[in-house]
Amino acid sequence: MAVIGAIDPALFNPESIDDETRAFNAQLEAMLATIPAVNTVPPEVTRAAREEGRGIFGPIVLSSLATTRTIPGPAGDVPIRVLLPETVTGVYFHIHGGGFTLGRPHHFDARNELTARRANVAVVSVDYRLAPENPYPAAPDDCEAAALWLIENARREFGVDRIVIGGESAGATLAAVTALRLRDKHGYRGLAGANLVYGAYDLTGTPSQLLWGERNLVLSTPIIVWFGEQYLGYLPLQARRAPDVSPLYADLAGMPPALFTVGTLDPLLDDSLFMYNRWIVAGNRAELAIYPGGVHAFDSFPTALGQRATERCDNFIARAIAGEV
Repeated sequence: MAVIGAIDPALFNPESIDDETRAFNAQLEAMLATIPAVNTVPPEVTRAAREEGRGIFGPIVLSSLATTRTIPGPAGDVPIRVLLPETVTGVYFHIHGGGFTLGRPHHFDARNELTARRANVAVVSVDYRLAPENPYPAAPDDCEAAALWLIENARREFGVDRIVIGGESAGATLAAVTALRLRDKHGYRGLAGANLVYGAYDLTGTPSQLLWGERNLVLSTPIIVWFGEQYLGYLPLQARRAPDVSPLYADLAGMPPALFTVGTLDPLLDDSLFMYNRWIVAGNRAELAIYPGGVHAFDSFPTALGQRATERCDNFIARAIAGEV
């Protein structure tokens, strides 16, 4: 009997890593070794560096398509950043990454403009409250509020009502949690798709998270643990298994078609492998894209590997909006 969706073992062979990716990873690791690891400095230090273009992702490139506005939220107004291309066939509700602690929507303008233009979607990115100043459940509460606003207002604001949810890293975690909240708290199952890029779906720690060790390729085991402490510091281990924190433990029935993206050199590798399989077992459609040699956030860097990943994500978003996934 054929196994549908079987994973090719060759993807994990070190020889499958192309020369450009191998060279870039070596350069990145050497550069990261010259600066303090993110878990060794206060969050505001890293935030300031990234805002000034001194972070590992380089200068921030703002989009001419983007405007910022606010919507009502559970603890006051929630800012959203909207990128509006000339042609709009749907909406991509984007939730940015940063370990629940770092990042702002405008940091992702360049990437989100590509999505807006290639997939012909309005991109709405939510500026949720960050930890540790605002620990769980502030971030998912803000994401839920923004998602509900979008569901209620997309037709009036953008002339369309097909919505794909997604994000990268912590943003993918929050996207999965938000989809579950929409289903369980509001009875909404109308999302057209979910673009889930190297998320952390078990905040108690998957084997790949815990076994990775000290090697810093954007993430390391100590960095992952530190991010979890910022976001969930007061929660005991058992509470971290709640689906609202670790969506891997949720009943995933009725979730939208999803694309899971991850690289083989990402400490969060298991999270995507496990979540993809649980998504399918629950009766949902899903695709899994594994990139040899991809580190965490590999699609944020100017390599051919990253370009292939972003193109596939944008293609998935466009197909999901069209009802073709």
